[in-house]
Parts: sequence; C-alpha cells; structure tokens
Amino acid sequence: MDIRPLRDEDWPGVWALLRATFAAGDTYTFPPDSSEADIRKAWVETPLATYVAREGETLLGTYFIKPNQPGLGSHVCNCGYVVAPESRGRGVAAAMCEHSQQFARERGFRAMQFNFVVATNVRAVKLWERLGFAVVGRLPGAFHHRDLGYVDALVMYKSLAVSSPP
Repeated sequence: MDIRPLRDEDWPGVWALLRATFAAGDTYTFPPDSSEADIRKAWVETPLATYVAREGETLLGTYFIKPNQPGLGSHVCNCGYVVAPESRGRGVAAAMCEHSQQFARERGFRAMQFNFVVATNVRAVKLWERLGFAVVGRLPGAFHHRDLGYVDALVMYKSLAVSSPP
C-alpha cells in the first residue's frame, strides 16, 4: 500500500468514492446530494493536505488533514478518512490514521481531534480507540442517520505531544 499526496489524476476516483460514501447517509454530515465542487472544496482545497492510499492503480482510500480551529486552536488537527468498500477490513483506515498522525507531528500539531464520529459507526469507533483516541464528548441525537434516525455523535481526541522527561 502506498499513501501519498492526492494528484489531479486521482480526483475522479476520489470523487466517486466520496460521492458514494456521502450518499449512504450513515457516516458523514455532507448532504447526500452534495455537488462535486462543494466536496472538492471541502476535501481538497480547504484542508492543509489530502492523501490517497493506493495499491497499484487501485484506490483504497483517502484522507484530509487540517487545523481543527484557527489561531489559538490551530495546534490541534482534524482529519476525515474514507475507505473504499472493497478495501475495508484490510488495515487501510489504520494505515491512513497512523500516516496522518506522523504528518501531524512533523508539522507541530500537538493533538488530533475527530469532531463528529457517528456512534453507530462501531468499526470506526473501535479502530480509533485501538489507535489511542478517547471519547471525550457525546452529542446526543446530533446525526440524522439515513436508516436509524437521530443517533449520537462522538468527539474523539488523542494527544500527539511527546512528553519530556522530568
């Protein structure tokens, strides 16, 4: 698996993956009918960086990374990850998350925060916990799941700062 910065030629495959993911209405808050321009702005143009995970010509997944807040909160980053359905269960999300943490540390981020993990996305919650993230908040009924109605969203957090010896 190769994780590298998104290139222009990657966009058609990334757009198809994101469009299908958001249309499912079960993990991301983007409207299911979001335009390609809106998603490109949110996934590629606004973030600090966008990456793809590939195996040869096959797109396995994508992620973005950006400061979670501007100014005095910009030392905490935020990421979004999407894995192609046929690549799930192969460690792609874990590899992208570990890659994003390294990227974040190299750029001086002190922590990573996921603002809105849908609580019914049990695989993602378990993976993030296994990778050291903690649930630091629960937003009751904050996500309108396409099939389940209103479900909770979680705020998850992990410190990236290396502790100094006393």
